[in-house]
Amino acid sequence: MLQKHSVRIDRRICVGCTNCIKCCPTEAIRVQRGRAKILEERCIDCGECLRSCPHHAMVAVTTPVGELDLFPYNIVIPCTSLYSQFKTLATSDQLNEALYGLGFDFIYEEARGAEIEAEALRILLRSGEANFPVLSCNCPVIPRLVTKLYHNLIDNLSPFVSATEISARVAKEEFSQMMQVDKKEIGCYYIAPCAARMTNIKNPMGIKHSDVDGVFSMRELYLRIKESLAQNAARRKDKGGLPDTRDGKVAFPAGAYGVGTAVVGGLSAAVGTEHYLAVDGIYNTVQCLEEIDNERLRKLLLVEASACNGGCVGGPLLFENQFVAKNRNRRFANSLPRYDLEHDEHVRKYVDSPMIRYDMPFAPQWVMTLSDDVGEAMRMMDKMEGIVRSLPGIDCGSCGSPSCRTLAEDIVRGQAVEMDCIFKLRDKLRILAQEMADLASAEKRG
Repeated sequence: MLQKHSVRIDRRICVGCTNCIKCCPTEAIRVQRGRAKILEERCIDCGECLRSCPHHAMVAVTTPVGELDLFPYNIVIPCTSLYSQFKTLATSDQLNEALYGLGFDFIYEEARGAEIEAEALRILLRSGEANFPVLSCNCPVIPRLVTKLYHNLIDNLSPFVSATEISARVAKEEFSQMMQVDKKEIGCYYIAPCAARMTNIKNPMGIKHSDVDGVFSMRELYLRIKESLAQNAARRKDKGGLPDTRDGKVAFPAGAYGVGTAVVGGLSAAVGTEHYLAVDGIYNTVQCLEEIDNERLRKLLLVEASACNGGCVGGPLLFENQFVAKNRNRRFANSLPRYDLEHDEHVRKYVDSPMIRYDMPFAPQWVMTLSDDVGEAMRMMDKMEGIVRSLPGIDCGSCGSPSCRTLAEDIVRGQAVEMDCIFKLRDKLRILAQEMADLASAEKRG
């Protein structure tokens, strides 16, 4: 069964420029017949192709805003990086007030879920019962990358779901109790910095189903939120600076630790361990996992990895420059209180709950096998190695495959031919041209 993904190709716009195949960390993209194609079994929705396509042919499929009419009650979960997108934002209450103005009934910040996750990780590390180093699953790309390419590290994956999922579960539980309504009547929507969050709804890993009912792209909501912020500011100015009656108070406000998790290393700071490694960017993450897989980083307790540069502030669906956003996030987090998570009543309520854990163990996904039959796979491997030796080995990507080795793999799978290599084609044309010249010369002599 092929995996459902939220990154799609608009074939009307794609020109087959090969930029995407060179940036994909799992070699999941090919260019065939002048258009890009995603190999769904290899894709991890890291979003690198979204950034690299100069023609914007790579698109992220997210939830239409019109779906707010599907449920009687709507909860919104603002991502931790949302606060850093607006230069005029002074307090979280201003942002929450704007979100209420968009039609949401309840707000539960992802930052609060991150604080619950951080405390749960702290307890786990202190117990010594985990496989070290523990790989945080807060970035949804990490478990997909590990289960596809690093099977030896599957047991190192954190047993706790992402802060997004924690927030959705806790928000529905709290709102259901407060309003005395059935959870089936509650829709929970997440404002996302990346496309991978949408994939977690369509095809979640480690859980039977996601409590997040929809994912809105930050870019799609940016102007609406900005306009709402401006209207609220004008309303307060007209009242002489007095607060609006529709204030932006939330039931469970997040603190500095939670908001700080938008930047890579923020979760580790909230956990409070010194033996951690914070790594950002998909290529740096791959290199880090290689080191761990080769047992070169044995003294670490926690690895906090993010597929996006800088962490969630560098998500491909965000509006603001990641460095500007990182600076704003730091200043915004410093303006908030630092809660004692160990003794925080709301955190303690859920830190030991099965609600924050995965329902099922992670299973390896065998995406690199040539055939299910071992003998046939060995024959295909031998053939592939022979083809690799005959190719130029310069990995130009002009054939539509990211490297000469992947072209050889595509050839033995029957998805490409050797003449797709422009150097092979050039040599073949040169031979044919010489044969035609020799034939013409022979006819003249005859």
